[in-house]
This record gives sequence, structure tokens and C-alpha cells, in this order.
Amino acid sequence: MFGVCCVTLQVSGEILHLVFCVCISGPASVVTMLVAPLLLVLFVPFSPSSGAQLPNQAKAKDLPIATNGQPFPWDRMRLPTTVTPLHYDLAIHPNLTTLDFTGVVRIELDVHEDTNTVILHAKQMQISDYPRFHQLALLSDSVLIKGRKYEVHLAFAANLSDSFHGFYKGSYRTSSGEVRVLASTQFEATFARGAFPCFDEPAFKANFTIRIIREPRHIAISNMPMVNVKTVELPGGLLEDHFDTTVKMSTYLVAYIVSDFKSVSKTTQHGVKISIYAVPEKIDQTAFALDAAVKLLDFYDDYFDIPYPLPKQDLAAIPDFQSGAMENWGLTTYRETGLLFDPEKSSASDKLGITKVIAHELAHQWFGNLVTMEWWNDLWLNEGFAKFMEFVSLDITYPELHVDDFFLAKCFEAMEVDSLSSSHPVSTPVENPTQIQEMFDDVSYDKGACILNMLRDFLTPEAFEIGIVRYLKRYSYQNTVNSHLWESLTNVSRLKHTEFCSKRKTQSGASKWYSGDELDVRAIMDTWTLQEGFPLVTVEVRGREVRLSQERYLKTDDPSPSEGFLWQIPLTYKTSASNTVHRFLLKTKTDFLFLPEEVDWVKFNVDMSGYYMVHYAGEGWNSIIKLLQHSHTALSGNDRANLIHNVFQLVSIEKVRLDTALELSLYLSRETKIMAVTQGFGELVPLYKLMEKRDMKVLENQMKVSLLDLIDQQEWNDSGSVSQRVLRSYLLLFSCVRNYAPCVTKATQLFNQWKDSDGTMSLPVDITMAVFVIGARTPEGWDFLFEKYRHSLQMSVKSRMKTAMAVSPLQDKLKWMMEQSLIGEIMKTQDLPDVVVSVSKNPHGYQLAWDFLRANWHTMIKKFDLGSSTISYLVTGVTNQYSTREMLDEVRSFFGSLTEETGSEMRCIQQAYETIEDNIRWMDKNLPLLQSHKFTKK
Repeated sequence: MFGVCCVTLQVSGEILHLVFCVCISGPASVVTMLVAPLLLVLFVPFSPSSGAQLPNQAKAKDLPIATNGQPFPWDRMRLPTTVTPLHYDLAIHPNLTTLDFTGVVRIELDVHEDTNTVILHAKQMQISDYPRFHQLALLSDSVLIKGRKYEVHLAFAANLSDSFHGFYKGSYRTSSGEVRVLASTQFEATFARGAFPCFDEPAFKANFTIRIIREPRHIAISNMPMVNVKTVELPGGLLEDHFDTTVKMSTYLVAYIVSDFKSVSKTTQHGVKISIYAVPEKIDQTAFALDAAVKLLDFYDDYFDIPYPLPKQDLAAIPDFQSGAMENWGLTTYRETGLLFDPEKSSASDKLGITKVIAHELAHQWFGNLVTMEWWNDLWLNEGFAKFMEFVSLDITYPELHVDDFFLAKCFEAMEVDSLSSSHPVSTPVENPTQIQEMFDDVSYDKGACILNMLRDFLTPEAFEIGIVRYLKRYSYQNTVNSHLWESLTNVSRLKHTEFCSKRKTQSGASKWYSGDELDVRAIMDTWTLQEGFPLVTVEVRGREVRLSQERYLKTDDPSPSEGFLWQIPLTYKTSASNTVHRFLLKTKTDFLFLPEEVDWVKFNVDMSGYYMVHYAGEGWNSIIKLLQHSHTALSGNDRANLIHNVFQLVSIEKVRLDTALELSLYLSRETKIMAVTQGFGELVPLYKLMEKRDMKVLENQMKVSLLDLIDQQEWNDSGSVSQRVLRSYLLLFSCVRNYAPCVTKATQLFNQWKDSDGTMSLPVDITMAVFVIGARTPEGWDFLFEKYRHSLQMSVKSRMKTAMAVSPLQDKLKWMMEQSLIGEIMKTQDLPDVVVSVSKNPHGYQLAWDFLRANWHTMIKKFDLGSSTISYLVTGVTNQYSTREMLDEVRSFFGSLTEETGSEMRCIQQAYETIEDNIRWMDKNLPLLQSHKFTKK
């Protein structure tokens, strides 16, 4: 229950201090207390009225009922703006033995309108059945006067969270078997309120001064360095670390960690100290990440022409971490696999993944931290830009990674979600925490990045860079909306128009591109950010005339969701007559352009710089197929990947016959570029999966014919470029999973040699996945692999072992593995989603994964949070290969039995229904044709 420790009024200059200290012991159901001059009132669920007013103006009849039975003085999900925070003084004391924490926060407030009410957030602080709106009201007997500064003091206590958000507990096991505990934070999007009372919305920026009390055996780190390395000794042998005051920032970026981590450090050319923190036994795996962070922070410092504003940047590898990483200002946090690299054990794809995630989080220090979206509806201004900057930065700082080879995959992934009627605009209204969590999806990240790439190509990279730098400088330490970005880019592009046009030179269709006086970036980009989906452009060549039309690409039987959509599309194209990239801005439903001469073929969306699909009507696809069969290198690897993607997606909406798509794919035996190969396999593997579930082995084996030449060319070593090495790993894994005899024989031989050496034999890193998959097929091999998994300190190796074990045909092992991941002692619970989804892709495990998801649904939504990308990944990952009406009924039956509180309204459930329905339609239409098709080379 609550007990009042102290209530006082303090006046200091212009600041009136309202001190309200609360002592809390144990979970309590009594949550209200009248104390002069403040009344603490907690928010309860209610039906929002349409007439919400400011707290001191609202009428009782319009208000929800608080937990003391009185009207609660606010009835909106979002906080009022009558009072805003200026500064937080936060003291936190986590106890890593009792797994709880106490704290005191002093919040300096700025009053914008006379009021007697302060509404802020607090969540799960020793209060059972906490209301979903997480709001706390402080009522004053006297009016808080506009223009004056006030300070509220609140004491609080709570348990460390046993999920992966808020202030939560984590642990790791040393090589000797000792379990060590740590506490770390994950506050995005709405979880800071679970760690301390605060104004937990991104627009309420403030400065934070943080103090952390700890035991001498631990260290504490936070957003800022310690004040002159200031640590104060307290009674009881405790230490209190004082950290410098942060820059002005949002609550979701606050971070602190108490642990026994070790660190290594370097300094950038601009004088910023970079440190990598990890558990002691893994600190020797941090050298690569440290060098990458130094190089990338220097790059961004120069590229944005805005100095990184903090004196240090820490990167911490957290043993228990739900997402990939988090951009907390000055203290970015990562999964261990996202930061730790062993040159002897990690693969080329590990190096690529680590540099990308570091590039992403460091880009956020400007896009998101320095300039922050006003509300979560524009999350893409943070995430789309950070995803986009991954590729821009690495293309320059790590050219050997050939990161451009992998950008298209992001666009293809976004289109997969965006092709459903349950998709959403890049910028879309959201209110409650579940809806906010759902914004962290492929649309905000990958579509956001792809439309930025399209805009960059449209404006030229020079104009784009100048525009975004101007945007960042103008709105530093502020919050923004879409229109602020478009305004900056439009103004720069108009000023530089003459210079840019001279670089583009005169070309056919240029008059339809844009003129400096007419350019309106907002008018163009609103069509890409304020409506869901993307366009399908149909192209038909008749002599020199090219007829164009656009419609929404949508996988559904119902045409109504596609009506009324119109985009302004920056088309690019090249022809058999010239390598010049031509441009044309399609603003209307239909249009046409003229070529200088008749051509053998035309390819639109050059290198897939645009976020749209193309259908080549008439003889268009036949001319493309002929080109690929006889001279596929006339097009770039990205162009070829784009064509493969488009033709197979058009089969889904019956614009193209399946045999046309399969005929186009036959050229793949001569393909060497990673995106074209992986996209080709990506389109064909689902066909295998659909046939597996129908025991169509003869047909499945027949489909492999066109791919074997490519597989036979692969060597079992680590030679070549990053792209070649990633491709080799992919192809050898594919061939072993598909039981291609030469690969199975080789992998079996290598696994037995490795096992006989007790795992000491050095295997080529890039082929280990294929070897482990074959080894895990026998009980003895699986058990041996698991023992090595348990004791390995190399996170990338553990990750490959985990995946290999999850695709084993041994059903008892698969079930045990999912159960252990849920328990979290032998296998980490953070890995549970990957394990369950991997098992679901396994023809021996897809029913096990579905049964496990249903049986443990309520546990998982509590652990991973409703609306999170993790839950979405589980739902769609487990169900997206079902293609029978029986399974659709089963999926509908389970999800239909849920309540809103347990997830029934989540977007991912609607996506699951739509995807299964699309698979059913596809099978009904194409299975007979598939069975009659002959997969032979031409």
C-alpha cells in the first residue's frame, strides 16, 4: 500500500517546488491518495468522449472515472500540452539481488496555460491491474500560473521487468556456469513510463540529469559520461554515479545499464570517445565493431555537416534483447549478434549485418535523436531515414561490402506487406501503445527507405543531400512532420534546378520530368506517404509509342480497395538502343511517351530505383525473356532481380501466366549476381514449400533442374567477395536442405570430420550452415551440435547452430527446442521467435510451430508485447505458407477467439488471413499448370 513520507512546498526564485514523496511496499490495489496540495489519481479504462477539453476546463459528465471513484481530469490517450517538462533530475537504485528498483524524480515544469492539473505517465509501479492508458494526475489546490516554472518531486518503486522493455533484468552464463544478472533499459516506444514517472511522448523533449546507485561489483553507464568521473560513496557500501546533463531529448531515448561489463575505447577524428561494452568473456570480439563505429560516426559528422553533440558514444552488447538494436542518444544498445565479431568464426554475412546495424543506429543520432518526429504516426521520418542511411554510409565507408547488392531485398520485403489491403500508409494515425508498436514494421522501415531512395534519384544525390542537411539544421532539437522535410527538399531543388538539369542533359520525355518553377516535392511525396500500397505501371510498346497506365497492385479478389489511388511516379527506363537512363514523371492514370526509334526491348524502373512494379503488356515479357536467355548481362543484376520479382508477383494477380514466369527463371543457371539469384530462389522456394505439404516429390525434384548448374559451381571455401561468399553460403544451404545428393554427401563428410575432432577442426565459415543442417538430421549429430551451442561464446556460431537444429526432421527435438527457448534458461527467450518461425518453415515442424504458438500465445504477448514487430513476425512467419482452406479455418478460429486485450485487433492477424487466402487462390489457379509444366532448359 501507499504511505506518505513527505509533502512540502518549496519556493526558489521563479520555481515553485511541489514535493510529493510516496513510499510503496508490495503490489497494492489502493492507488489514490489525497495530499495537500496534490492529489494523485491513476487512469482507468474508459470509452473516450469526443469532447475532451483541457484539464481545468473539462466537464465532469465528459470525463472517465478514476480509481478513487471521482472523475479523472483528462480523457484523451495523448497528454495535454498545458504543462511541459524542461528538466528531469532522476535518481535510480536497482537491486540486482531482489530484482527491483527505487527512485526519485524531480521534474521542472513550464506552464503554458493556467491550470491546477499535471497529467503525466506512469506504468506498473507496484500497482496491480494497471490501466492501459498509463496516466497519472497531480491536482493542486492552487492554480499553476502561466509563464511560471514549477517542480514536481515523486518517489517511486517497481520490480525490474521480466519482459524485454522498460527497466528490465537480464542475465548471462559464464563459461564456468555462473549466472550473472544485469539491468538495462529499452524505452521505445512507450516504456519509459514503466521506469519513472514522465511525459512519455516524443514531443515532450527535456534535459535529463541522471544518478545511479549501484554495488561496487557493478558499473553503471548512461546517455552521458559521468561528471568528472564523479562517484559518491553512500552508507551500506553502495556507490552513486553522477552523470552529466543530457541535451534536450525525448524520454524514449533515455538509457542506463547496471552490469559487470568490460569495455574497449577509441576516439574519432572529431574527438568523440567511442566505447564498446560487452560481458567480460566476449570483450575480445568487439574490435571490428569499435573500428566500424569510429569510421561511421566520422562519416556522419562530415556528411550531415552537424557535429555529433555528445562527448561520447557507447555501444553495448546486451545478452537479453528483443529487437535488433536501439538508438538511445550516446548509449546505443544491441543484441550480441549485432555487435560481436570473431574474425575466425564469423561469416561474411555477419560482417555485413554488424556494419549495417551500427550504421543504422548511428544515423539515428541525427535522424530521430537530433530531429524527432512529432508523433509516432511519422515514425518513418526516424526509421525510414536510418534504414536508407545504412546503405548510403556503407557504400562510401565499406565499398568492399557491396551493400547496394542487398538494398533491393528491403523493397521486396516492403512490397510483400504493402500488397495487402491490410497495409497502411507510411504516415498513418495511431493512438494507443499497441497501434504505436505496430508502426515498427516493413512499411515504416523498408518502404520508407525505398521511397527516399526514389526521391534521391529523382532530385539527384547532390540536391537530396543539401536538402536533408538543411532540414536537420533547421529542426535540430525539435520535432517535425512530413511537410517540414518536403519543404526543405523543394526549396533546395528549385534553387539548384538549373545546375541539376545541365547534368541530366536533354533527353526524350524530359519535358514531363519537372521544371524548376513547378517542382513540388510535397505534392509528389504525399502520394507515397499518405496512401497505402504502391502502383503497378503497365507498359505497352507499339512501334515508337509507349502507352502507360497505373493502378494499385493488390493481392485480393475484391477490386474496391484499389479504387481511387493515384501516384506521381518518377519513371526511369532504358532501351535496346541506348544505355542512357531516360526519365518521365507519370502524374495521371494514363499517358504516353515516344521513343526516338523502334527498339527490341524496353526496361522500366532502371536498377529498381523506384518503388513500383511494371507489367510489360503485349509482347513485352516475351522480348524480356528472349533478352535474358541470350544476353542477360545487357541488364544490370538489380534490373534482373527486379524483373524476376515483378513477373512472379504478376502471376499472383493473374496478369501473367505462371509458365511465363517459370520460362523467365530458366536463365538463372547462368546468373552470378546475388540479388538476382536470391530473388529467383525466393520466388521458387515457396513453390517447393507448397508442394512439400502436398507430397509432390516428383514435381519438386523436377523444379530443381534449372538450378543445379549454379549450385555445382560453388566451392566449399571462404574465397571471393562478400557478395560471392554470401551467395555461396545461401546456395549450399539451399541445396542441402533440398537434399541435393552431391551437397548432402560433402556436408555429411565434413560434419563427421568436425564431430570426430570434438569440434576443434576449422571449417570454412561460409559453409558451416550447410554442414550443421546435415549434421542435425540424426539424434547423435543434433545432440553434439546442441552441446557445442551451449558452450560456445561466439554469438554468430551459436546463431547458425540454432537455425540448423530448428530445421532438423527430428520432431521431438524441435518441440523440446521451442519449449526450452520459452523457459529461457538453456536457450535465450530472445531467440524464441526465430526458433518458432524456423520450425514453421520445416516440413516436419510446421504443425508443431502452429500448435506451440496457440498454446503459448498469452505468455508470448506478455513477454514480447502486443503490437510489437516480434509478435507480428511470429504470426506472419508461422502462417504465411499455409495454402488450404482447412488451415485458414483453423487460423481464423484461433485468432477469432481472442479479445482486443489479447491481440484480436492487431494488423498482423489480418495480414495472415490475406496471405493464406492469396496462397489458396494461387494454388487453385496454378497447381494444374504447375503439374503440367516441364522444367527444362532452353
